[in-house]
Parts: sequence; C-alpha cells; structure tokens
Amino acid sequence: MAIWIGAALLISVFFTSMLSGIFGMAGGLVLLGILFLILPVGTAIAVQGAIQLVANGSRAFFSRAYIDWRVLSVMALGLAVAAIVLFLLRYTPSLAAVCITIGVLPILLWIPQSWLALDASKPNHAFICGLLGGGINLAVGVAGPTIDMFFIRTAMDRRTIIATKAAAQVVNHAAKIAFYWSATSSLAPFEWAAIALAAPFAVLGTGAGHWVLQRLSDADFKRWTRLIVSAIGIFYFIRGISLLI
Repeated sequence: MAIWIGAALLISVFFTSMLSGIFGMAGGLVLLGILFLILPVGTAIAVQGAIQLVANGSRAFFSRAYIDWRVLSVMALGLAVAAIVLFLLRYTPSLAAVCITIGVLPILLWIPQSWLALDASKPNHAFICGLLGGGINLAVGVAGPTIDMFFIRTAMDRRTIIATKAAAQVVNHAAKIAFYWSATSSLAPFEWAAIALAAPFAVLGTGAGHWVLQRLSDADFKRWTRLIVSAIGIFYFIRGISLLI
C-alpha cells in the first residue's frame, strides 16, 4: 500500500463514516468497495470490519441512550447461529459472488410492506434479522439492506433505529474480524499503521454524520436511505457481472 493510497484511505474512512452516521449503513458499502480495489477479498472484509467496528462503536456510543437492548440481544443470538453454520461449512468468499450479492441486496428495501411486514421490535423477527443479517455480513462483508428491512418499517424513530443498528453492527463486525482473522496475516506493518490511524477519522466522520442526522426528518431519512443504497447496489452488481464476464 503506497503512501498516497494510505492517505486516500483515511479520507475515504472519514466520508464513509459520515455517510454511515447519517444513514446507518451506506458508508460501509462504499468503504468495502474501495478496499476491494487494494486488498484481497477476505483481507478487505476483515479490514473493513475493523474500521467499521470503530465507526459503529462511536455511533452506538453517541446514541447509547436510544439502544433497544432487548432487540440487540436477540439479534446477537441469531448471528451466533449463522457464524457456527458458516464455520462448519468452511466458507470462503469470491469477489464476483460478493459483489453480485451486495448488488442485489438493496432490492429488499423496495419490497412493499404488505408483502413482507418485518419488524425488528418483535423477538422472532429480531432473531431472523440477526441470523440473515449476521450471516450475510460474515459471507460478503456488509448486510445493511438486509438488516434495514427489519427496521425501516418499524415504529421506532430514527434515533432508536440508528442506535440499535449501530450496536448490532458492532457485534457483527467483531464476529467478521474473528472469522477472517487469518486473512490479515498478509498485511504489512505500514498497512496496519494506516488502519490504526483510520480509527480517529472514523470517529470524526461518525460525529459529523450524527450532527446531520439530528437535522433530518424521519421521512427524509427513510427515503434517502433507499435511494442511496440502491445506487450503490447497482454499482456493485455491474462490477460483479463484469468480473464474471
């Protein structure tokens, strides 16, 4: 990793963390795409997990008063089941499959509520959210749209949604780092230093995003979340197909 790439990474971490601070997930999608350009797929997923762990951790801290701990604990149980299954299957990711999967995930945000009325505040729905969201997060590196479809139709306000999702992502990213830890053995000392230096940029970006979030209405928040994540998904899908071709 050249010095200029390291500098670009720090800037990317700030702005993607800001994006996540506003919408709760879009930043992780963008950051992972940037990391795929400079690192092997497994290593990129682990590094993105480490950076997003800090970003989501700071976001969860800023909004800790709004975390729904009951929902979080049930989601964590679902994640544990998904991790065990993937470990037993000895799963390893491929870049084309990862990109295509991420590309189609935003479709979930456009499913009419009457077709699939999911609500993370219900225990059985929270478990499925942890199982699917956690499993997909481990498999392809991100799962924002999968998790969001359980939250975007709930009666929770935007602050509770952001806080609970951030706390859930802290757990998910910690699991992802552990799952792909062996892939980080290829990182050089300079690359580890760049990752460590990215932590304060993630916190600063999250703080900036938190400031913007407080000035958004619930309606604008949900509308823009769908549009932005869908645009990112289209990019991933096209890239995945191009890799197959």
